[in-house]
Amino acid sequence: MALWGRSSYRLLNWRACRSIRKYCSASSNAPDLTKNRYNVKRGNYAELSPDDLATFEGIVGKNRILIDATEVESYNIDFLKSVRGYSRVVLKPKTTQEVSEILKYCNKRKIAVCPQGGNTGLVGGSVPVFDEIVLSMQAMNKIEAIDGVSGIVVCQAGSILEQLEEKVHEQGLCMPLDLGAKGSCHIGGNVSTNAGGLRLLRYGNLHGSVLGVEVVKADGTILDLMSNFKKDNTGYHLKHLFIGSEGTLGIVTKVAIFCPAASKAINLAFLGLENYENVMKTFLMAKQQLGEILSSCEMIDAESLECSTKPFNHPSPIADYPFYMLIETSGSRVEHDEEKLHDFLNCAMDSGIVLDGTTTNDSKKMKDIWFLRERIAPGIIQDGFCFKYDISLPLKQFYDIIPAVKKRVGRLATRVCGYGHIGDSNLHLNVSCPEFTQEIYKLLEPFVYEFTSDLKGSISAEHGIGFLKPSYLKYSKSPEALDLMREMKAVLDPNGILNPYKVLPRNS
Repeated sequence: MALWGRSSYRLLNWRACRSIRKYCSASSNAPDLTKNRYNVKRGNYAELSPDDLATFEGIVGKNRILIDATEVESYNIDFLKSVRGYSRVVLKPKTTQEVSEILKYCNKRKIAVCPQGGNTGLVGGSVPVFDEIVLSMQAMNKIEAIDGVSGIVVCQAGSILEQLEEKVHEQGLCMPLDLGAKGSCHIGGNVSTNAGGLRLLRYGNLHGSVLGVEVVKADGTILDLMSNFKKDNTGYHLKHLFIGSEGTLGIVTKVAIFCPAASKAINLAFLGLENYENVMKTFLMAKQQLGEILSSCEMIDAESLECSTKPFNHPSPIADYPFYMLIETSGSRVEHDEEKLHDFLNCAMDSGIVLDGTTTNDSKKMKDIWFLRERIAPGIIQDGFCFKYDISLPLKQFYDIIPAVKKRVGRLATRVCGYGHIGDSNLHLNVSCPEFTQEIYKLLEPFVYEFTSDLKGSISAEHGIGFLKPSYLKYSKSPEALDLMREMKAVLDPNGILNPYKVLPRNS
């Protein structure tokens, strides 16, 4: 692919304008440009020149730079089709050194950068807002080491979670993180957003599982914060600055993560319940009777389940009920674990809090049941547009927000439903409608966040802040905490080139 010198500057600008027009007149399936839908003003960043593109090509080579509008388009749109930028260039570095050279140059020129993993995020954090260059980690997918004895895995940030899971399983290990998007999400993106997932109840969050990271700062400095030990008490734990910072403080290029031994006995129960009160009682009973083998506890309401049964023609293994629960156990003795699970279920059904259920330890049947939980997110967007809220709420009021939102939006919504990690107090509230409108948007926000704040909950349980939530951080963070976050950003990224318009409130 030929690039142009200084004498062709007008040609580049003409092509750039044509490219942007192409995005602006995209098909009706594409969302509005973010800057228009949310009325955002572009920051004072440089615009790309022919020399910039020539420099980037010199760093990554011709085959790992994309400038064709049709190739770049998918990198500009998020999974939910709720935000859309108009970047004209995607870079795909293969090494940490290449990332360093790119950032060093961009920092000097004040070119904004949007780091991107698998682009499975749900808060608009992984796509450009304007014309930031996209730094895709797709080519940094090398698994460098798996130690079956210590359980430590070292890999590049672009490693896909499902592929990591397969490789560590061969060594008798299991990934401490499991997500519905594991077939496409990257471990670097998981770490950068502090992803939670289905196994957090058993293994905790990534602040505990990640032993070390390698990070590139905005000025190109490479920080080696790698460690192969769970115990490394040497001063400030700098790795924690970057776990959950969403690429705004530095770009994660390598990860060391602790993987526990894979369980020899896994059982899964799928239960039907009459009301949320019985969901809460069942969870309490599961903690008391299953104890150390309880690895996952999920809640799904009837409307959420419908999102995975109908669009994908995937029937539920039990009859219709207002609420469902998935309870997974993981242990080392098959007979012992099965006995504990059956005793728990007999007790739950005899007491009347569980109306129906099925259990299995067959891998195919378990996969079919987990399909019902994991396909809710892609299923619900078939309604048209979906407002998704990822919140933490006290268990006693965990489901109260669903009827409150239903009453507030009325017929404007196609569906209001909830599901999530009851074991972690993490609810995924979904409001679907034929298309995005300012009317329903203004009814939902800030109402959802005010409701959450009144219950002392968190406005983001596991999905991060991204582009969609910065103005609502005040509901979960004090002014003093926000000031400290701004100070940290100013120290690590003084020119503000890393993932701008994300995480920190835009009026700061």
